[in-house]
Amino acid sequence: MAVSKQAQTKLRSEIANMPVWLRRSIGRADEISAVQRIVKQRGIHTICEEGRCPNRGECYASQTATFLLMGPTCTRSCAFCQVDKGHAPMPLDLEEPEKIADAVKTLGLRYVVITSVARDDLPDKGASHFVRTIEAIRQLNPLTKIEVLTSDFWGGADIDEVSQRQRIKNILEAKPTCYNHNIETVRRLTPSVRRGAKYDRSLWVLQIVKEISPYTPTKSGLMLGHGEILEEVIETMTDLRRVNCNYLTIGQYMRPSLGHLPVQKYWTPEEFVQLGLIAEKMGFSQVSSGPLVRSSYHAGKK
Repeated sequence: MAVSKQAQTKLRSEIANMPVWLRRSIGRADEISAVQRIVKQRGIHTICEEGRCPNRGECYASQTATFLLMGPTCTRSCAFCQVDKGHAPMPLDLEEPEKIADAVKTLGLRYVVITSVARDDLPDKGASHFVRTIEAIRQLNPLTKIEVLTSDFWGGADIDEVSQRQRIKNILEAKPTCYNHNIETVRRLTPSVRRGAKYDRSLWVLQIVKEISPYTPTKSGLMLGHGEILEEVIETMTDLRRVNCNYLTIGQYMRPSLGHLPVQKYWTPEEFVQLGLIAEKMGFSQVSSGPLVRSSYHAGKK
């Protein structure tokens, strides 16, 4: 659909008025293009590219990348997310686990994050595909650490907690280095920001992980700028600690297009520092808090 001149002007104005601390170089073009070439040749996807992450150059240079499983199209319609949505997703590529494992070896990656779009159309919501991918990476790259960033594995006709628990258990049995599930925003804003997700369900995912595998580190992320206030952010961090979440990322939401939610506030670098200190005092063992921080930022530095 064509974008009107008025809409283009408005978006350019928003970008021009973006705070200076959100402007940064994406990194060396040769490092980025090398990863892009290898990914494209294999017909696989990274959230680094699909989500236009501002840190992708830095992560590639430190031998870290985040692969996006099960195609680029999500079955949910979160109002903040850059990932493609709104039409039928692609059939699963059964060779994708091996393709990703080969890309990891070719790139010499030491730390890999594997995430996915939500696939509520699949019988197990894609959990078994995560397992196959972990196993394939390990077979070719036994020394590479693997973090998973999963959906809540909820949705479709067979909605029940027993099935959800089993899907998470199957992934944990593959022994990921870290289990990440993002809560994204505060309780009040969840219905408008995370369509199809629930605040307490996300907390329960992290709780299930600890019940099944107490020594597997858990991680979650917050994306600020949707209209939350400091007290709500602190409340969310407190809720995450109640389910023994170990690692936390806090970053700034940046509107991908006029079709996404507008930014309500740009939190300052000083405010992110303050939140990071509060999180550390709460007991999170690793905290990354800053305007450009994303879920996989400095993922390998644990």
